[in-house]
Amino acid sequence: MSGLTIREVRLSDAARLAEIYSHYVLNTAVSFEYEAPSAAEFESRIAKVTAKFPYLVCEKDGAAVGYAYAGEYLPRKAYSWSAASSIYVHKDFRRQGIGTMLYAELQKRLREMGIVDLVAGSAYTDDEDEYLTHGSYDFHTKMGFSECARFRGIGKKFGRWYDLVRLQKKL
Repeated sequence: MSGLTIREVRLSDAARLAEIYSHYVLNTAVSFEYEAPSAAEFESRIAKVTAKFPYLVCEKDGAAVGYAYAGEYLPRKAYSWSAASSIYVHKDFRRQGIGTMLYAELQKRLREMGIVDLVAGSAYTDDEDEYLTHGSYDFHTKMGFSECARFRGIGKKFGRWYDLVRLQKKL
């Protein structure tokens, strides 16, 4: 897709990224958060992540249309070579290659840091509904992730129980 660029996040992106994420919080079971974080909360999250890990934004014609970042998987030293990833693409720009571009660059930077394992979480339901499709799960498997754990009925949102699937990729 033309007109797309990947760059490092800036604190000034917080409001736009909060807007992108709020769709998933308020309208889907993709995120298990119930309340959309404010721009100020997003600034805090950005600062925490960027202290150690990459946080990337995809822009189209100067406007952020997606973002991806990595963070600490678990705090114990033995997990220092692992990271957890998250990715969100604006609802109007999904399935245009943005996620693939973001994850390719994120994984490149993580490999350069010495990260060898990447873990992602995906909400899941056997029967897709108006709040959750298999989109995230399918995207991660397309990107080379494999399911390594499934927590059945662990998250409740919109009065329904959803699974959490952990996926892992060797970098």
